[in-house]
Amino acid sequence: MKTIAFAGTDGRTLLCALTVSTATSEAYPDPYQGAVVRGTPAMPVFSRQMDWPVNFIPTRSNSVAHYTEAIIDALTQGTVDYVVPMPEALLFEGLVDTVTAAGFGDRILGLSRDGAFIEGDKIRCKGLCREAGIPVADSWTEVNAGDYDAVLAACLERIDAFGGAVLKYPYSAGGKGARIILNSWEIREVWATLLGDYKDNYKKIFGKKVPWPLLVESLMAGVEISFTIFVDAGGHYRILPTAMDYPERFEGPASRTNPITGGVGAISPHPMETPQLMEMAGKTIAEPLIEAMREKGILRPCILYPGCFVSFDANRQPTRIRVCEVNIRPGEPEAQPVARRIRNLGALVEATMTGRLDQVAPEVREEQVAISMALVTGPGGPDGQKGYPWSCTKGEPVDMDTKYLRRKGIQAIPSAMTFSEEEQIYKSDGTRVAFLNANATIKPGQARGEVAERLRQKLLAAHDNGKLRVVPREDVGGNRLDLRRDVGAHFQQADDLFGPK
Repeated sequence: MKTIAFAGTDGRTLLCALTVSTATSEAYPDPYQGAVVRGTPAMPVFSRQMDWPVNFIPTRSNSVAHYTEAIIDALTQGTVDYVVPMPEALLFEGLVDTVTAAGFGDRILGLSRDGAFIEGDKIRCKGLCREAGIPVADSWTEVNAGDYDAVLAACLERIDAFGGAVLKYPYSAGGKGARIILNSWEIREVWATLLGDYKDNYKKIFGKKVPWPLLVESLMAGVEISFTIFVDAGGHYRILPTAMDYPERFEGPASRTNPITGGVGAISPHPMETPQLMEMAGKTIAEPLIEAMREKGILRPCILYPGCFVSFDANRQPTRIRVCEVNIRPGEPEAQPVARRIRNLGALVEATMTGRLDQVAPEVREEQVAISMALVTGPGGPDGQKGYPWSCTKGEPVDMDTKYLRRKGIQAIPSAMTFSEEEQIYKSDGTRVAFLNANATIKPGQARGEVAERLRQKLLAAHDNGKLRVVPREDVGGNRLDLRRDVGAHFQQADDLFGPK
């Protein structure tokens, strides 16, 4: 039995390890053991409580050095066969390079520091896409972030020509570095807010004297769709099922009061996924990107996660696809509903590491839809905290009715939670405290929208009835947790728009 370890501290890490251990495949029957490198303090305790067959590999801290130490030790001891780093920061800071130097380069998935610019530097990535002929925004430019006149001119030009502009901090921003501008009145405020949010991060990386570049691109219309692509060292690739992300904190378009977050929900498949779309993504994005990586000498076993805008015709068929950005790790929480629909995740990871992706295809539960909802810290607390993604109350007890969740077929994945050994209780650590996941099978004669809506209501009911709650200091009968209520509703909206599918 091969052991596959997922390194990181968020929900997708535990969910993927659990899927590797428990999913069964008729086409790929070899068993696999899932493991988590580090995780969060609540994860081992919760896994034992739920009797989940997941191993845990501790690290001395959350630093890259201590991740590297634990991973190399596990590979040396033979307790792990393959490692999949999940947080992009581990790749930016050279985890793969150090593990490779220790003699285990064929056992760790992910790009080296030289290749990590694909996500870590959006301007360089745009240049790579241009060289490879991969379509991106119709117009984009690099300006000095401190030169407001240049920023103003670039935004006005794109608002006039394309109906909007997007300012992007070009370096890693946890999915929060893009700011949309729809009219001229917003330019200065959005620019000033973006600089204020990331000036310390930029100084930490580059110091004070280096000019700060800012990416300004034209607003892209269409449907946002991301693609999870496994790539082996030979350039073979497999595209996993799609998922639809809900990055804004609340319903409606992004704004100052509705910021882009790390993601508060996801559904799989994306309501607009079609075989033609998957083929287009392969030919238009995956193949030229992989070839460009080969030419630059940065191709190795990895996961690519391009976020795209797609245009469709009245028959729900794709007509145009453009890349917004390319990530080098699975999305969160998009990876959770995707993984729950894959029967052979372990075999896919092993094939990626051994150069056999041309022989192993994703075995997908095509008849199922899956939804993941993040339970986030809501407003309130001793200092009047605004709640996620702003200031969050921490250290409050987490109460879970695991019997109810099991009976309803709902999977809870702990994320920003700790466990108090002294009190023997879980406690919130703020932000995205936990995720609720569930799948539903579409039976003959049923429309996906109807099935997805029932599944969505089941998850909402679990939250509304307090089956997983954070107990507020000021109200022991209340619930500090909140969630975005429209996660999964777009199946029904797509059916209303195009007709049932």
